[in-house]
Amino acid sequence: MQCTTALSNEVKPLVNTLNHSFQSLSLALSIHAFSLCLLSVCSSSCNEEMFSMGRIILLFHLTCFAFLGELSTSWAEDGLLNPSQLEMFVDELPHMPKIQGFHAVNGSPKAKSLTIGMFKKKWKFHRDLPPTPVFAYGASRRTATVPGPTIEVLHGIDTYVTWQNQLPSKHILPWDPTIPTAIPATKKGVPTVVHLHGGIHEPASDGNSNSWFTAGFKEKGPTWSKRTYHYNNNQQPGNLWYHDHAMGLTRVNLLAGLIGAYVIRHPDVEGPLKLPYGDEFDRPLIVFDRSFRIDGSIYMNSTGNNPSIHPQWQPEYFGDAIVVNGKAWPKMKVRRRKYRFRIINASNARFFRFFFTNGLEFIHVASDATYLEEPVMTNETLLAPSEIADVVVDFSKSKTDHAILANGAPYPYPSGDQVDESNGKVMKFIIKKKREVDTWGVPNKLIKYPSPDLSNVSQTRYIAMYEYTSDVDEPTHLYINGKPYEAPATETPKEGTSEIWNVINLTKDNHPMHIHLGLFTVLDQTELVNEEEFKGCMSKKNEAIKCKISKYAHGKKIEVAAHEKGWKNVYKMKPGYVTKILVRFSYIHSNTSYSFDPTGIPGYVYHCHILDHEDNAMMRPIKVIK
Repeated sequence: MQCTTALSNEVKPLVNTLNHSFQSLSLALSIHAFSLCLLSVCSSSCNEEMFSMGRIILLFHLTCFAFLGELSTSWAEDGLLNPSQLEMFVDELPHMPKIQGFHAVNGSPKAKSLTIGMFKKKWKFHRDLPPTPVFAYGASRRTATVPGPTIEVLHGIDTYVTWQNQLPSKHILPWDPTIPTAIPATKKGVPTVVHLHGGIHEPASDGNSNSWFTAGFKEKGPTWSKRTYHYNNNQQPGNLWYHDHAMGLTRVNLLAGLIGAYVIRHPDVEGPLKLPYGDEFDRPLIVFDRSFRIDGSIYMNSTGNNPSIHPQWQPEYFGDAIVVNGKAWPKMKVRRRKYRFRIINASNARFFRFFFTNGLEFIHVASDATYLEEPVMTNETLLAPSEIADVVVDFSKSKTDHAILANGAPYPYPSGDQVDESNGKVMKFIIKKKREVDTWGVPNKLIKYPSPDLSNVSQTRYIAMYEYTSDVDEPTHLYINGKPYEAPATETPKEGTSEIWNVINLTKDNHPMHIHLGLFTVLDQTELVNEEEFKGCMSKKNEAIKCKISKYAHGKKIEVAAHEKGWKNVYKMKPGYVTKILVRFSYIHSNTSYSFDPTGIPGYVYHCHILDHEDNAMMRPIKVIK
């Protein structure tokens, strides 16, 4: 009818605008339902001429104002800051402080010992946001930052770090004692332990979740063994990062700020590549999401999705503001030449699909902690939590004087909400107009490592991912292979061997699986057919072979993206698929044995790197044997 059409033309733009503003709120659904109601009323009333167009539009506007009032009340009741109140691109992208993990003695690099503390302090995430209480890494409380200092080391030169916990007796964020958690006997102190993500080193320095300790080492976890960690840095050059790994507290300790970058350099190997170098042109970008209260403090929902089971734990944390190097939606001035960005997704659960709004491309040179054999160019790149994309961006190719790094990944990934204005923007690059000679390049060939050798595989394993739910169909916990972390290790690879792992994702989420010590290449991903039937069998027998996995794993195959075909330590396990990986428990850059004993206690682990999943309890031990 004409009345319905006219009203639809008037109301739909308003509905779309409000839906966009209320993307993550149930109000959007209410407004949409109300608009449909109005259309229905109009349709049934046009012939009777009971409603004038003006009165209906007025009614709709009044209702919208009422919803806006409800929204404002909701923000105020939680003390939650509406991210639209913070102007984007006002803070400069910080240079994180650097700490060298080596001495130069008579021109030769030598081993070095560092002391890095964890401190409670206040941090400015945005020009217009009050200072935020955080936990921060640093050589002192005054110099501590979020993220922490970038530790730069040299290949083959030992670095020793004494990680000192100087945190208060109580946490700044809510935590849940009903999930497997590090709890001091005195109930005082914040347990912490540092894991060097991507590091290949002795088990005692790997930051096992039960090797936690409180301030002054007053209380220690059951597998704690040493104050000073030894990183021998004998692996291939590349990007690592360090973060907390305490049992059941990883998600809250990282949210509080305990993260930082770690770079292994090998000048003899990397120098000839002529990639962008130096503080101006080679920048780590540590990206994560946070929500804030109006007083500046970090907001984390203190009520669980199953409060009668887990009072606080929720399956994923998503923040409204996107933070890069400690600033929300920063800006960076760049010249029209090449820059190298080591992008680390340090979010708890958020995936990022990065792209430039002006069409600039990414030139991938490395993935996670390992160089690629040759550069790969893409228009966008999907990064799961803890993944690293090492890219070169050539700003001389820009046709505009600015470029916004944006995000297009739904949350939870892959089937959750679409991004909105706040979490769909990451940072802004302001590009100088003047063109200049660029001395940096990207070679056609980078660093070649051995290809996966299937003929040398010593073992084939099946790794199944499960999610368990309550009576109201809300997640209660997640297991790998149907076992809690405390169950004896079932993954017992031999040092120096390679194994095939078939990772079966029986959940609805994409799980970024991280393996400590081992490096792996992804061979393929195969869709499960008749998935529910197979899942029913697995829920009873929990053995892929007995459930005839070959009968179900023959759906469509997804080819691994070219920039992810190298050696990785994290990969995205697609829901409803079997991801086949070759895991190598040896160095990839040489045929030498590990320069340490990997069979010692407390061993290693593998887990989902959605931290809320890892904490409850999607993690299993790895016991390497000789």
